[in-house]
Amino acid sequence: MNYSKKTVRDVDVRGKKVLLRCDFNVPQDKSTGMITDDKRIVASLPTIRYLLEQGAAVVACSHLGKPKGEWKPALSLAPVAERLSQLLGRPVIFCKDVVGPDAKAKAAALQPGQIMLLENLRFEKGEEKNDPEFAKALASFAELYVSDAFGTVHRAHASTVGVAAYLPAVSGFLIGRELDVMGSALNDPKHPFVAILGGAKVSDKIGVINHLLEKADTIIIGGGMAYTFLKAKGQTIGKSLCEEDKLDYARDMMEKAKKNSVHFLLPVDTLAAAEFSADAKPVSLEGNIPADLMGMDIGPKTIANFTQAISGAGTVVWNGPMGVFEFPAFAEGTRAVARALSESGATTIVGGGDSAAAVEQLGYADKITHISTGGGASLEFLEGKELPGVACLLNR
Repeated sequence: MNYSKKTVRDVDVRGKKVLLRCDFNVPQDKSTGMITDDKRIVASLPTIRYLLEQGAAVVACSHLGKPKGEWKPALSLAPVAERLSQLLGRPVIFCKDVVGPDAKAKAAALQPGQIMLLENLRFEKGEEKNDPEFAKALASFAELYVSDAFGTVHRAHASTVGVAAYLPAVSGFLIGRELDVMGSALNDPKHPFVAILGGAKVSDKIGVINHLLEKADTIIIGGGMAYTFLKAKGQTIGKSLCEEDKLDYARDMMEKAKKNSVHFLLPVDTLAAAEFSADAKPVSLEGNIPADLMGMDIGPKTIANFTQAISGAGTVVWNGPMGVFEFPAFAEGTRAVARALSESGATTIVGGGDSAAAVEQLGYADKITHISTGGGASLEFLEGKELPGVACLLNR
């Protein structure tokens, strides 16, 4: 995939109406509708401010939740418009519809230096279907399309791909940074290149492991997915997570690592428990896990092994926690990996989702080179897949 894409700096936006795809899919309090974390709104500010300062008129759009083409008041973007207005220190004109009369009238009246926000894109059935008529209606509001929602670029929706058939399409600063940092890490990494993969399921990371075995010097496997690999090696894993239908795949990957001379590190000890509970008593084990216990985190010897591999790295990519980090008794493995990344001196990239949340919660976010803003998108990026919402942008 070509990662060298034009950004807002490569085009003249003065006096132009710009359709800006943001990621305002923010968490809200279910009872009050209040936004509980505005990081995604804050992340969009550099691109929005740049466009407004350059004299563009900004038609911002986003999805929120999964309304599946139905109008659900609880998923309205009205609270986002209010919060965005507070953060920008200027009015944000809010539309009561997406491509209806209200949006059309407000888009027509929009002046340079003004910003409006359309109602939730996914209230319209045409959004997720990438319906050409809906995409054309969206595109009719603007002369330029700017994509800045990395978390959605792996989806071929009307607002991520469809509009690019009708408007010149470039990236905002968020996507520009994702492509620069992650693209160079995969295409031209500083060696040793260490990839750390965790989380619950091997099936979520099949393509990623396969792809990284062509590029990495060391692959570290932790989290629930490690137990499938340990069982494939002949170890007993008790009640630990295991995907029985992925045992052959796990053996194939370990064999491929040998052939490619890639160090393939698995846990050598485990923090186990009798039940999946925050109150469960941790039991430290080496090797086989008894039938009545389940693995919940990597143990101290594994932490030492993983930390040593990270400390000598030139580039580190991490996606997925090492254990059940939301339970304090089983958070040390994830915390130790986050600490090792922060102290490594390497180019460090943390994929979205749980590993990004862990780094934020554990206080190491400011010491990481790049934390991806997209969970599923960053995984597909690491897998080497073409991302439709990136492929449609103009090449440099």
